[in-house]
Amino acid sequence: MEDLKKRFEQAKERVFNLKQKPDNDTLLKLYALYKQATEGDVKGEKPSVWAMKEYAKYQAWEELKGMPPEKAMQEYIKLVD
Repeated sequence: MEDLKKRFEQAKERVFNLKQKPDNDTLLKLYALYKQATEGDVKGEKPSVWAMKEYAKYQAWEELKGMPPEKAMQEYIKLVD
């Protein structure tokens, strides 16, 4: 588990140091996987559809409901690689 957490942190650092910004779909997936890995299932009230950015982020995270944090970390690492 420690190795997974270390690889996850390294992947997170690589994302912050990308030379080119990923497309919006990839950014949403990275966000959702990160949140699922670090906080678990989605929390809080669903934003209004008029708050498009917040709504999209909430939706992406909500789709991962029930995914174990370890699986989310693995998927995050895989996506970054």
